[in-house]
Amino acid sequence: MHPPAESHLMKGLRSQEVNDRLAEDGFNELPSSGNRSFFGIAFSVIKEPMFLLLVACGAIYLLLGDRQESYMLLGSVFIVMGITIYQERKTERALEALRDLSSPRALVIREGQRLRIPGREVVRDDIFLLSEGDRIPADGFVLSSINLSVDESLLTGESVPVRKAVWKGTEHERRPGGDDQPIVYSGSLVVSGKAHCKVFATGIRTEIGKIGKALQTLEPESTLLQKEVTKIVQIVSIVGFILCGLVVVLYGLTRGNWLQGFLAGLSLAMAILPEEFPVVLTIFFALGAWRISKRGVLTRRIPAMEMLGAATVLCVDKTGTLTLNTMTVERIMANGKSVEHPLSLTELPEAFHDIVEYSILASQKDPFDPMEKAFRHIGEEFLKTTPHLHDDWTLVREYSLSTHLLAMSEVWKSPGGSEFVIAAKGAPEAIIDLCHLPESKSGVIRRHVEEMASNGLRVLAVAKAHHAGSELPGKQHDFLFEFLGLMGLADPVRPTVPAAILECRDAGIRVIMITGDHPATASSIARQIDLHHEGSMITGQELDAMNDDELKRRIKTVTVFARVVPEQKLRIVKALKGQGEIVAMTGDGVNDAPALKAAHIGIAMGNRGTDVAREASALVLVDDDFSSIVQAIRMGRRIFNNLRNAMSYLLAIHVPIAGISLIPVALKWPLVLSPVHILFLELIIDPACSIAFEMEPEEQDVMRHPPRNPRIPMFRRRMVLVSLFQGVVILAILLGLLATSLSRGLSEGEARALTFATLVIANVCLILSDRSRTKTILENIRTANAAVWWVAGGALSVLSLVMLVPTLRELFSFSALSLTDVALCAVAGFVSIAWFEIAKILMRNKHIASFVHSFAR
Repeated sequence: MHPPAESHLMKGLRSQEVNDRLAEDGFNELPSSGNRSFFGIAFSVIKEPMFLLLVACGAIYLLLGDRQESYMLLGSVFIVMGITIYQERKTERALEALRDLSSPRALVIREGQRLRIPGREVVRDDIFLLSEGDRIPADGFVLSSINLSVDESLLTGESVPVRKAVWKGTEHERRPGGDDQPIVYSGSLVVSGKAHCKVFATGIRTEIGKIGKALQTLEPESTLLQKEVTKIVQIVSIVGFILCGLVVVLYGLTRGNWLQGFLAGLSLAMAILPEEFPVVLTIFFALGAWRISKRGVLTRRIPAMEMLGAATVLCVDKTGTLTLNTMTVERIMANGKSVEHPLSLTELPEAFHDIVEYSILASQKDPFDPMEKAFRHIGEEFLKTTPHLHDDWTLVREYSLSTHLLAMSEVWKSPGGSEFVIAAKGAPEAIIDLCHLPESKSGVIRRHVEEMASNGLRVLAVAKAHHAGSELPGKQHDFLFEFLGLMGLADPVRPTVPAAILECRDAGIRVIMITGDHPATASSIARQIDLHHEGSMITGQELDAMNDDELKRRIKTVTVFARVVPEQKLRIVKALKGQGEIVAMTGDGVNDAPALKAAHIGIAMGNRGTDVAREASALVLVDDDFSSIVQAIRMGRRIFNNLRNAMSYLLAIHVPIAGISLIPVALKWPLVLSPVHILFLELIIDPACSIAFEMEPEEQDVMRHPPRNPRIPMFRRRMVLVSLFQGVVILAILLGLLATSLSRGLSEGEARALTFATLVIANVCLILSDRSRTKTILENIRTANAAVWWVAGGALSVLSLVMLVPTLRELFSFSALSLTDVALCAVAGFVSIAWFEIAKILMRNKHIASFVHSFAR
């Protein structure tokens, strides 16, 4: 136990000093091994199957003497590399931004002000504050501490926390481990206590930097969807290689040209290779996490992206999430008297001086908690000229709030005093218990508490005691406390919360409010935010008395938990998960960590949350605002819907490409697609699925549907059947056109040009159609998505050039088409997806939709 250092030592650095140290030492971070250089990404592209196939096809064309087509294919390699590198770099930058944002933060003092900054911005000589649950941002000397205990297992391997002492200003051996050392080390975790420290080493100069251990960073994790996509890719790849081998054998046996047969096989491999599926998944998740961060929610674990749109229950803390966490004292009751709105008075009556004095003594000397700030504010407003403020007193010991006693006490010693002064604050029932009040007095107090709480006030009781002995007792109950009165604090509801609650209700998401406040306070707040809770409240005491079966029964309808302590949150999460719910849980303290980890989506608070809570969570709420969680869920639904549409498009478009590569070989028709044609199509498909679909805005009714069931795979029967049918219809039209063209006596060049142009137009129409599962192309035109129109416009423009410019036409082995043929291509391309547009309109009829769903289930 050590007194805080003198205030003049705690002014901290000035802005210019911070900038000078940043310029000299750099940021407080270790070299990252996760980033790949431009050349590293380029090398990974060279190893991709599509790249190797293009090079192989270019080499075969050289052997065949077709230099023009060979040079084009080999030149196109750089275009493919450029697109892939752009996508990879965009993904890397998004993930790197998230690593920076989700790194541990530090509470520092600069120019006399407390600032919460990213850990990487801490500099040498910074003064930083530590409290329970904090991850230490840099190596530093302990200037002052109260019961500081630190887990240094990251550096020493020893799991037992070590006790810290205060630095005496002399040189000291800098080695982690062992009790009563005056140094804290970067990466260690504060287990208990508080401290002020001064940085002496940052970045690679810290102990953790010297031994080269990496801190926890945002790393990709395998998700259910990734496993599903991997399985699909494996199946398609196996089928594709079998078909490629079959094409080579068929071509060689029926036409006697094995080299051309090998080229036809490579063309089919390029057509059927499902390399886009994992790329699209990675891009959607990375950019999705980046987009969600713009809404004030950081993604620490990628699997949370999958679960966001599936959440069925949101368990949220009241204080700071549903409310603004800016408290003011609105009512004081003491000595049988009451005063409302005390801050509006010019003078506070003497009867209330004691309770204000001891509410301040029961708080931190330099408070950070909004409630303690409110006590300090009213004291500075009215007690400055009285002997009731004690800035020169020394804090000796702190008795923390516990599960069994919702009260805390601070033990003080005055400079010339011979006895200890104890100030306690906490839940009224806990303070009543500490004061051992008779039922006649406690009953009156409870009625006052009920009346204050019913008006939405957070009610705390305050008590005082004195202790003359030299040794302090082990628990608060051993002091002889005197009850001083009640303090009622107001914490306004965030203006955005009622609308967000309504949005959740429309989306089929149940919101459960969890608070440590009095049931009447919780009930008042629930009414203010329009959270339906009549007959559906459980208190912490009732929760302890319930067995698991009763809790599972009651929790189906409950929307408010009051007088709950953090340790009880884990039981709530388990009960909800036992009912099959997908649970999102918010938390900020060390004791919230188990519940955050157990929830499907743990959400830590960014402003007031501990580093332990952040590390246990999947998401971090930057502004602590409930409406940001709802926006993240909205974004999560958008990401999943767009990803599903992109995957559906990929599945559909590969059917006609693969079919038109395989069937002409079997029927001894002229080949329609060579590597150059497939390359052209890939240059449409890649940006369409990875950029255009990802940028698609959410549909207006995205939050008017119930959450999706995460146990149902994305590649469910209905989605696969619809996608395959889309592809088969396009393929049937292409084959019909090709057969008709050949029967009409058109040349191979004309038939190839007619079929290929129809395929490109059908591809563009498919992109436009698959943007939405409910809105038609015409209805969707007004939805802003510049990327879609760039892709569509670019594809049709380049197709026009290929058809009109003789050199390009020759390169693609085309013959010129008449205007009638061009019109035929356009009509055929649109007709190939017209059935799906009609189906969207028909599906708006509930009876038809029900029949289709039951058939495809």
